[in-house]
Amino acid sequence: HVQLVESGGGSVQAGGSSRLSCAASEVIDSSNCMGWFRQRPGKEREGVAVIEIDGNSRYVDSVKGRFTISKDNTKNILYLQMNNLSLEDTTMYYCAADSLRYRSLGAVNWDFAGNYEYWGQGTQVTVS
Repeated sequence: HVQLVESGGGSVQAGGSSRLSCAASEVIDSSNCMGWFRQRPGKEREGVAVIEIDGNSRYVDSVKGRFTISKDNTKNILYLQMNNLSLEDTTMYYCAADSLRYRSLGAVNWDFAGNYEYWGQGTQVTVS
């Protein structure tokens, strides 16, 4: 049974920082792409950042230079460090993992939510 459990988030002032964590069950490891998505009300789920199986990271343009995705493979925890937060970053954030091992999603497909089978329950980030 695959579990992705997010933590972090909460309320933060504009310009501040927050870190999200996602603890993955043992089935998910460094051979699976993992990423962060967010979904605003009435909008489609948006890819925020991903770590590919080769360790490369990709970001949506709106967070480049502000957010950093990383993974501790020894603890199997995915992180999203968010700096210089703005009101537009307010929404639910979801951790996701590709069920296919050794698959690199690449620049075209990394942000398509349909490529990720496993999802966390989401954590709210509110910037004010």
